[in-house]
Amino acid sequence: MNKRKVHRFGATFAVASAIVLAGGSVSAAEQWYTDVSKDNTHYEAIKALTDQQVIRGYSENLFKPGHSIERRHAALILAKLGDFEEPTNVADVLKKFKDISGDSFYAKEMATLANANVFKGDSNGNFKPTAALTRQQMANVLVNALDLEKYDTGEKVTINLSNVGESHRRGVQILANLGLTDQLNDFRPNEPVTRGAFSSFIHRANQLQASDFTLSLMHMNDTHARVAEMPKVITAIKEVRNDKPDALLLHGGDVFSGTLYFSEFGGQADLELMNLMGLDAMVFGNHEFDLGDSKNGHQSLANFVKGANFPVIGANIDFSKDPHLKNLVSETEFTSTPALGEIHKGLIKEVNGEKVGIFGLTTESTAFVASPGAVEFLDYKESAEKAVAYFESQGINKIISINHLGFDSDPSVGNDLLLAQAVEGIDIIVGGHSHTKLSEPVLVDNNASGESKDPTVIVQADQYLTHLGTLDVQFDDRGVITGHAGELISLQDKENDTEAAEALLKYSGKIDETFGKEIGATLEVDLPNPRSRGDENPTESVRANETALGNLITDGMLEKAKEYDPNTVIALQNGGGIRNHLNKGQVTVGEVIEVLPFGNTLSLVTLTGAEIKNTLEHSVRNSPNEDGGFLHMSGMKMTFDSSKEVSKRIQTMQVKVNGEFEDVDMDKEYVITTNAFTARGGDGFEVLGEAYADGRVTDLGLDDWVNLRDHMIKLGTVKPEIEGRIIDLNT
Repeated sequence: MNKRKVHRFGATFAVASAIVLAGGSVSAAEQWYTDVSKDNTHYEAIKALTDQQVIRGYSENLFKPGHSIERRHAALILAKLGDFEEPTNVADVLKKFKDISGDSFYAKEMATLANANVFKGDSNGNFKPTAALTRQQMANVLVNALDLEKYDTGEKVTINLSNVGESHRRGVQILANLGLTDQLNDFRPNEPVTRGAFSSFIHRANQLQASDFTLSLMHMNDTHARVAEMPKVITAIKEVRNDKPDALLLHGGDVFSGTLYFSEFGGQADLELMNLMGLDAMVFGNHEFDLGDSKNGHQSLANFVKGANFPVIGANIDFSKDPHLKNLVSETEFTSTPALGEIHKGLIKEVNGEKVGIFGLTTESTAFVASPGAVEFLDYKESAEKAVAYFESQGINKIISINHLGFDSDPSVGNDLLLAQAVEGIDIIVGGHSHTKLSEPVLVDNNASGESKDPTVIVQADQYLTHLGTLDVQFDDRGVITGHAGELISLQDKENDTEAAEALLKYSGKIDETFGKEIGATLEVDLPNPRSRGDENPTESVRANETALGNLITDGMLEKAKEYDPNTVIALQNGGGIRNHLNKGQVTVGEVIEVLPFGNTLSLVTLTGAEIKNTLEHSVRNSPNEDGGFLHMSGMKMTFDSSKEVSKRIQTMQVKVNGEFEDVDMDKEYVITTNAFTARGGDGFEVLGEAYADGRVTDLGLDDWVNLRDHMIKLGTVKPEIEGRIIDLNT
């Protein structure tokens, strides 16, 4: 691919190196051209470009404004103005032309423009270096060389193109749209361009200001060790970059934890595949701190940061007390040249000549939903305000916050919506943590008081590499968003990238081996996972009845939740999430995963007794028929009557407090635990959905199959039973 650097015209023209428009060497400082009076149509353009030492005339103080400009002279000028990358093999590039070679005048400049497909020659393979440049040829040459299309708003100006060659109509139309020509009835496309007119066209282009700067990016979040899916996402990334080579790629955090790839390789499998993606930045997620209380502490995280060929950032994290991470923190908090293996608060990226500020925020709830050890998390709003203030002090007015806060998560520790309302100056929020599938970007243009503010666009791309998010944002010259568009690209049907698939083989064999590894727990009984099968089995079902396996799962959930909040008293698991049985004997890792295959995480929810009753009524609304939302439970028991009217079926509810069962108090608040799917209102649990919207849900980020595995390992010998936790009085 031919590389090209594109700058704003003002900056380009300010770089002066005495570009010759013809022969000679006179400068404006010595004497003005005797053949260019102030009455000349092109006087202003010739004067401005001469003063900038962009052009100059002949030695006899002549400019010859009415003479045609030769194609080679146009190449000489545009090779400088367009700031192209010069080819190292000039002679080889020019071999495709019959009439020029590496020894020709201005060979390097002609090769530069030919290499970038600005000049293509004629059908006979001739460059025609001394031939006059026609007006229609000039239109295409200027548009391509100076990237004029980026200034085009798309609103077409009416211009007669009937006598313009078909291959030149695009260029002529763009000149008309931008007001660079007023020859709308007859562009005179086949006439030569005069030296004076060429000066005017360049001068007018110099005055252009882009009505919009478009920033394109790709984003992902909460990948949770789905290493096996990474070859697909790399394919999608390459497809996007094929159309948008300057698109940034950002990760919203939570690479760690979730599959055997993390359990076995501690983030290194993820890292090897992520290093193939070309990431521009990643924010720390709360799960990156899961191992802080382990024997080796944050050594795995430190190894990940040191091995990454992309920056991992965090503006509201204090690493100063952690022995593994403190020495990785750069003395430069915000940088345009991030050193690999160092932690920064934020970055400055240059995209098509525009500077973009990027900083990262991690949820303060990490302190109690992970194991951060000595790592501390600072106020997210204050940290964001400081980052924005720094970028603005550097003249940067396009700012991205990569957030691992959650789209609409617990307001007591902050979320994307609250940040967008509270902190001015953030243009784009790339989110994570809440695993939210935002099929379209969300625009926030009011503050918390309802007053209008400059817009902030929020995106988040679901979870587990099911999608790659894309976003295009247009900015005006003040850095204010004027338009946006985004979508989620499904990765399900993408082909695996060949290089990434080969890299994956280094790890997948070990995973396959581990899948069959025994966990160290023995089942003394079979644990079926029955489903109703008509007359064959008309009543028993994991989706309609208490099961021993459901009891085992919820007991493990409750035990784990109490480690994070001792006030947790109830665990609930939807029957639709339990997908397989367990056979008597030694239990393998793969068997546990097949029981709970969806990768759900554990959440805490605060509900009143009345809300718990409403939730349980919804659970049994279809009884005795099957329903995926039928809830298994631990820490409580209930009776219901499936013959009664829906919403009036629950007869008794008791919760275990201090080892004894007592009736649920309708007015009292209780902390329960359930999986994240149910906690967000999945299976139609409206009360839980409302609690989530109210910020009464905290996702602990603990994988359900891991909780079950650990609970069984702790038990050693496992023999759960049906205990009468859920009784239908109508049977």
